[in-house]
Amino acid sequence: MKIKPSNINTFMFFKLPLAWWGGVRVKSINNLSCIVRIKHKWLNQNPFKSMFWAAQGMAAEMSTGVLVMKTISESGKKVSMLVINQSGTFTKKATGLIHFECNDGDLVSDAIKKSEQTGEGQLITMKSKGVNSDGVSVSEFEFQWSLKVKN
Repeated sequence: MKIKPSNINTFMFFKLPLAWWGGVRVKSINNLSCIVRIKHKWLNQNPFKSMFWAAQGMAAEMSTGVLVMKTISESGKKVSMLVINQSGTFTKKATGLIHFECNDGDLVSDAIKKSEQTGEGQLITMKSKGVNSDGVSVSEFEFQWSLKVKN
């Protein structure tokens, strides 16, 4: 599968339906960054009428995971990928349209190269920041990925 927003969004419908129905959509991707959006709505809200933290987490993880998938796809190698740790910080109620952006694509290619050279798994920590339509940060997530080139 070619890694582009429309293909990832279709993939999400079939393989990650909770994210798709929750409103997670990939908006753009290149080798260094990925932007994913999610809109606050009844289906993904908490009792306080803002976006549930887990809905934000799905969008944030998608912004990191799509970069990992794209880099693996372009490497032509078989690479195992797994989130082994995550953390999140919430700074403002998330309402309206939220964009999560990760700019850590270079970390993935470096980890794949190092794993291929050493034969060992590599750990990288990728960050994703969520901002509302006013440009105000609502949350920040860190995902620690384990990447290992398979023989």
